[in-house]
Amino acid sequence: MQGLEKLKPLALLLLRLALAAVFIYHGYPKLFGHTHEAVQNFARLGLPGYFAYVSGLIEFFGGCMLVAGLFTRVAGLLLAIEMAVGIWKVGHLAANPMAVSSYELPLALAVSAFALATFGAGVISIDQAIFREGRSSPRKAKSKD
Repeated sequence: MQGLEKLKPLALLLLRLALAAVFIYHGYPKLFGHTHEAVQNFARLGLPGYFAYVSGLIEFFGGCMLVAGLFTRVAGLLLAIEMAVGIWKVGHLAANPMAVSSYELPLALAVSAFALATFGAGVISIDQAIFREGRSSPRKAKSKD
């Protein structure tokens, strides 16, 4: 188990990069490609059309932030909330909770993004360089003596 503990930084990096790939892939067309279609799809779901832009911004730029490991906790939380709203608003969960295949991707994305929001980016990130997340300050280390 100690060997796996040493792999945490790599695991968090891979989780960030995998999630970022999915979110950037889905956010890019909402902003820079098929924007009109996205607006129509959101309106069909009973949401204001401009939510397509909000969703695109959160997914694309949230994904970019995950790649860099910058403000990972905030990006993860926003992405998790967006996926939870998607699961709820599309209605697959409420209609038939046993039909997991109808909401499995947004569920996996929401939980993974929430995990990043709670654990942070890890040591291989800009967050670590800027905020020194997870490290105790020298003052705290001395006070434990």
